[in-house]
Amino acid sequence: MSEATYASVYRSSVEDPERFWLDAADAVDWVSPPTRALDDSAAPLYRWFPDGELNTCVNAVDRHVAAGHGERTAVIYDSAVLDTQEHITYAQLQERVARFAGALAAQGVTKGDRVLLYMPMIAESLIAMLACARLGAVHSVVFGGFAPKELASRIDDSAPVVVVTASGGVEPKRRIEYLPAIEEALQLSDHAPSAVLVHERDGFVTTVAQARERAGDGGPAWLSWTEAQDGVTPAEPVTVKATDPLYILYTSGTTGTPKGVVRDNGGHAVALSWSMRNIYDIGAGDVMWTASDVGWVVGHSYIVYGPLLAGATTVVYEGKPVGTPDAGAFWKRVAEHGVKVLFTAPTALRAIRKADPQGDLVRDYDISSLQTLFVAGERLDPETHRWASDVLGVPVVDHWWQTETGWAICANPFGIEKLPIVSGSPTVPVPGFNVEILDPVGEPLGPGEEGNIAVRLPLPPGTLVTLWRNDERFVSSYLSAFPGYYATGDSGYIDENGYVFVMGRTDDVINVSGHRLSTGHMEQVVATHPDVAECAVIGVNDPLKGQRPSGYVVLKTGSDIEPQKLREDLVGMVRSQIGPVADFKDVAVVDALPKTRSGKILRKTMRQMADGEKYTVPSTIEDDSVLEALHAVLAPREQG
Repeated sequence: MSEATYASVYRSSVEDPERFWLDAADAVDWVSPPTRALDDSAAPLYRWFPDGELNTCVNAVDRHVAAGHGERTAVIYDSAVLDTQEHITYAQLQERVARFAGALAAQGVTKGDRVLLYMPMIAESLIAMLACARLGAVHSVVFGGFAPKELASRIDDSAPVVVVTASGGVEPKRRIEYLPAIEEALQLSDHAPSAVLVHERDGFVTTVAQARERAGDGGPAWLSWTEAQDGVTPAEPVTVKATDPLYILYTSGTTGTPKGVVRDNGGHAVALSWSMRNIYDIGAGDVMWTASDVGWVVGHSYIVYGPLLAGATTVVYEGKPVGTPDAGAFWKRVAEHGVKVLFTAPTALRAIRKADPQGDLVRDYDISSLQTLFVAGERLDPETHRWASDVLGVPVVDHWWQTETGWAICANPFGIEKLPIVSGSPTVPVPGFNVEILDPVGEPLGPGEEGNIAVRLPLPPGTLVTLWRNDERFVSSYLSAFPGYYATGDSGYIDENGYVFVMGRTDDVINVSGHRLSTGHMEQVVATHPDVAECAVIGVNDPLKGQRPSGYVVLKTGSDIEPQKLREDLVGMVRSQIGPVADFKDVAVVDALPKTRSGKILRKTMRQMADGEKYTVPSTIEDDSVLEALHAVLAPREQG
């Protein structure tokens, strides 16, 4: 295809979004098709397909069975930690979803009610989410393993009728009990759900019977997955408005009052259906594996809804990129399941690269089915990009999006046109996202000028429509900084070819002796060192220069480089590629970097530690011990 293909599609999406998205809506099965796309009567609060009616579960499951594809595999559950697999056809998925929807209905769940899910990476997680959608109920998935206090705040904010959970999650070296966390959260919360439905798994200490006994007569009804479904009538799908909410998802790391992103039914179905074809080039019968978790937005969009809306096969993986049993775990699944598109986070690739620097384990498997590796969740540093491209021999596509947007803001639209890949860039704005770079007062900047990345309103379908029960907070958090725009909170620039470069959160831009510098740019340089597995560069307070950059480096397995030699190398590299103005002199080797469970490095927390400020450990932190160990390294920097 010619290069104008993407350009023409993008141009039509921003010049006439009404027609563009009404045409895209044809990919969805509607009970009442929309006659118009955009309702701007309450701007800056916009709604898509205001007169349309549908059911998301029907679009993800039932319509494929009705079209004669019931025997096609919908879900592959693959547990590396339990060494078990299960293949579920669309017909089987329809039956299991309808039955569990019947169980929810038997507990009083109706259209518009909320259901909170606290689940591990098992097939039942998808079934429960789809069952909510079938009833027109609103699911709120909380990442399994969240602390009871955080869970309680989400229970109070969403006020669920029912909580759905499992006995626990299985990690390579431990089991995480969920039921005690649920019990404690219910004691801490003011809102009381009517029932807790539990998928019981073998090997866990706390049982449903024990929880039921402790709850007594005054608490919610505790029922096992099997008990809840005994004698129930499978539920028929409930028609909802396109503007009715499908789910609430709380942004990771929130403190105080949770910030619940609301996704609607119609815009979500249209946007994800469009993205499957036009970004990922995935269609009916293809296998897409998103190595994430259903507790994150990536899991909502591309483990559950996106692949099933497309009639594709989705892989639910309970395991890690390394250690289950080795760094070949991903390539083994690609080979076994015939994965066409793999979607993961850069942190997973860096973990694999650290354990298998030469990519030797890739050669143990036939990964010829793999056509593209998509990456999101953290900035993909050029060195990891190069490594993955070399060892896999397929295009590695960085793309950029947020919990709030629900799908990619910038990507290489492989289903429209395969644009040249530029390392360090998530390529171009996705059709529908009118991306601009603004200075601090909201004036547009030119090519190559770094500033605030913003998206001109209205945002396309599938993005957040508001925050749960709080339109005012939605406007103040995202729409007030630059009137007429959604503020992404990220900084970056657009080059002369229209490629977007995301350099980090706006607070990752530091001021060194009056010079504004991007720590993300420095990280890209540091990451190219042959001994560096991953790194973080943060700005710490400096009494003379305002701020100075400080680097923290994790070495590749087997590296024996001396710390002083490493420091000299890195200082020289930054000086050469960015300039002496960066004043990059501090380098510390650490065993690990603190991350959320979704793979984001906790740079803000690291800055607070280094500056001796009070800090709150986010509820999404992967491992407290990493922060404790890092504090010994960061603390001396308080004195400069």
